[in-house]
Amino acid sequence: METSSILGGIYKLMDWISKLALLNLLWIASTILGLGVFGFFPSTVAMFAVVRKWMLGEEEVSIVKPFWDSYKKEFVKSNLLGVFIVAAGLVLYADLLFIQNAAKNMATFLYIPLFIITFIFVCTLFYLIPIFVHYEMKITDVIKNSFFVMIMNPLSTLYMLIGSFGICFVLSYVPPICILFSGNLLAMLFMKPACNAFNKIQRKHDVYLQEQSI
Repeated sequence: METSSILGGIYKLMDWISKLALLNLLWIASTILGLGVFGFFPSTVAMFAVVRKWMLGEEEVSIVKPFWDSYKKEFVKSNLLGVFIVAAGLVLYADLLFIQNAAKNMATFLYIPLFIITFIFVCTLFYLIPIFVHYEMKITDVIKNSFFVMIMNPLSTLYMLIGSFGICFVLSYVPPICILFSGNLLAMLFMKPACNAFNKIQRKHDVYLQEQSI
């Protein structure tokens, strides 16, 4: 009995490893298929869509079909979201260059607000794609709600921040493994606390509606 349970645990572990590896390979392949620039955001959204199904208990769901369905369906919309992310990043980078060329006494005061804005931007990014795949929203609503969810869930945001640094730090020491485990690990890291945050907000909303109906 004990041996069979151990074997069952090993089988389940190997099954998860193979699923994660396949998902990461699909993510890389579809990014290349979209010529990199146009394929990155659709493939990332598709990867998060699959991980979301896992978070909702659909562990036995096929990987390839929902991945490609999401990739094709959200190709244009996800690239529009990508335009916002890249544009915002370029603006922050331009601000950094400006501050570096400013007078020293002026730069000292400008670095602090730039750091705060950049920090908020990065933390908001953690929720952008989870909200994109979890809800049917316009791009502007995705951006707005990502910011508010981030503000309302500081512990989840801190977990995502520390976890992402940890994963990137470990992978930097074993670059070849990034082929099988990189984006998928970050998707798992972001999607789980994001789903928990969505559920918490939904429960609060339901309680509010009940109170209003009394």
